[in-house]
Amino acid sequence: MKIIAFTGMPFSGKSVAVSIAKEQNIPVIRMGDIVWEEVKKQGLPLNSRTVGKIANDMREQKGGGIWAKKTIEKITLSDINVLVIDGVRNKEEVTLFKKELGDDFQLVAIKTSDKLRYERALQRNRIDDSLNIDEIKERDEREIGWGIKEIIDNADLVIINDNGLEEFQKKIIDIFHSLIKLNTNFKR
Repeated sequence: MKIIAFTGMPFSGKSVAVSIAKEQNIPVIRMGDIVWEEVKKQGLPLNSRTVGKIANDMREQKGGGIWAKKTIEKITLSDINVLVIDGVRNKEEVTLFKKELGDDFQLVAIKTSDKLRYERALQRNRIDDSLNIDEIKERDEREIGWGIKEIIDNADLVIINDNGLEEFQKKIIDIFHSLIKLNTNFKR
């Protein structure tokens, strides 16, 4: 099985990469959905602060790799050749993924300027999104505290997403082509 995992600061373009994977019928596991499941299980509101608090609390209680562990449990339930994981946030997660998934695990970091990320953040309007620049910066600091910058800097591949949607989409498709050697029916 080939596994491509995306990491990056919030609003860097991971959701676009995931949507391209889905368009190509590549299964996706979004780690944030696993956190959402926990938030709902606890009967808490689904918003940026609560999701971040639960994600952090679980890391503190059960270790930094808890969300990777829960992701791997979902992977082993499936019988597929290619998979995309969205939302890797820390070194413990990467270590666990590499240990359990081996050389087929490839971490792809998406880098975007803060200015563009903040603009996107205020436009995206997903249920758990931050609502203003202060909340976005608070979320950034939380994820930096988890170690996201270190894994971005040490990713297997890095994509810069500062030059428009069409160019970024082409970069993602090229990554899929090179890493998983999809057939010629792969949409460009």
